[in-house]
Amino acid sequence: MKITDFVYSALIGFVASCRSMTPMAALAAARIAGRDTSGRLLLLDRPLFKFGALAMGIGEIFGDKMKSAPDRTVFLGMSARVASAGIAGAALAPRGEEKTGAAIAISAAVPLACVTLAARKKAMAGMGQTRSGLIEDTLIVAIGAAVVFFATRPNRM
Repeated sequence: MKITDFVYSALIGFVASCRSMTPMAALAAARIAGRDTSGRLLLLDRPLFKFGALAMGIGEIFGDKMKSAPDRTVFLGMSARVASAGIAGAALAPRGEEKTGAAIAISAAVPLACVTLAARKKAMAGMGQTRSGLIEDTLIVAIGAAVVFFATRPNRM
């Protein structure tokens, strides 16, 4: 295995650092579209989890614009990032290397959450919470969708 085999796991970790539910929502959308991951992803093959992940991804986007939304580095936010990055990183890793993919995604998500929070706070000071959030959402959802698209392949069934 080469380290470049885990680039998608690292990138999805970056996505999780900004939006904890976007990696799972992107993978759920890929599954609904009939795309397969290289790593095993049993959880999102169940309809309840698949559609739940989509709903949580959408809900997070709206919830982030609320004035009462907590920072992404609070305990629950970091826990969600670890879980989401781990599952998505494993799914995008080469088959048989799921644990390594999960570890790489988590290793990217946790420290980058602090970096991306600092960037978001700076943007909020200049343009406000809603506007900066919409810009961040657009970028992160697009990056997440692109990572998952390029890391998955059409189902051959």
